[in-house]
Amino acid sequence: MTEHRTDTLSVACYETTIKQNVHGHIPLHWHDELQFVAVLQGTALFHINDQKISVPKGDGIFINSGVMHMAQDNGGNDNCIYLCLNLTPQLVAPSDLYLKYVHPYMTATNLPFLYIDGVLTWGAQILDAIRLIRKELVSQAPYYELNVASTLLSLWTLLIKNGYVLEHDVSEMNKSRRMKDMLQWIHLNYADPVRLEDIARTGQLSRSETCRYFKQILRTTPMQYVMDYRIQKSIELLRLSDRSITEIAYEVGFNSTSYYINQFRKNVKKTPLRFRREVAEKK
Repeated sequence: MTEHRTDTLSVACYETTIKQNVHGHIPLHWHDELQFVAVLQGTALFHINDQKISVPKGDGIFINSGVMHMAQDNGGNDNCIYLCLNLTPQLVAPSDLYLKYVHPYMTATNLPFLYIDGVLTWGAQILDAIRLIRKELVSQAPYYELNVASTLLSLWTLLIKNGYVLEHDVSEMNKSRRMKDMLQWIHLNYADPVRLEDIARTGQLSRSETCRYFKQILRTTPMQYVMDYRIQKSIELLRLSDRSITEIAYEVGFNSTSYYINQFRKNVKKTPLRFRREVAEKK
């Protein structure tokens, strides 16, 4: 739902401190845009599909279009800060070259992400390009759009020259589509009663296959994911609204305030009321 663009370019570059997110981490999501990350401080732990990748200061990562991912601070004394560059795939190369040099890499099933090692020459050049694009977007000096476009083309060329031999596995593509369909359905219907049968029907799977998908890809069960997502949405309301605890509990899909408080305490290690008070004290 975030719009990643300037007035004239379908690109955005943010400096992100993971712990400052409303949830304390970057929740599971996906988007059509290509994403490049350059870690400036600390270490980020990315969950991409069913893999965990630790990315320390000085390195980065490329996350492909449509790939499910989340990020959390991997601890340490320094809060993790990174530059996050998101761009529409069509911006990478001229339309005459898009089908040959962009689309095959977007749809490759063996390229959900690519680690960018800052020690390697091509990796350092990509990370420098991310920082340069950030500088251009902030300053918006004359002709900055052309500088951004040319830097993006150079960045993409470095990536595909040093990436993988491409594979396109139809079964993997179908698995990803079904998983995202089920998650999208949960995100739209979490406030209503949710049954395993409903989730399975959305993914066109059996109940057991649905559980296997969630266990393999997200390391959780379908109903636990629903529970965690409801807690996430309640955290947003606790931070950003003055609704009562009971109102929030029912708004995010719980039919009992006490059950909501109990599940919130299990998930966040404190009660909703204490969480809200601590947020207020920090303001």
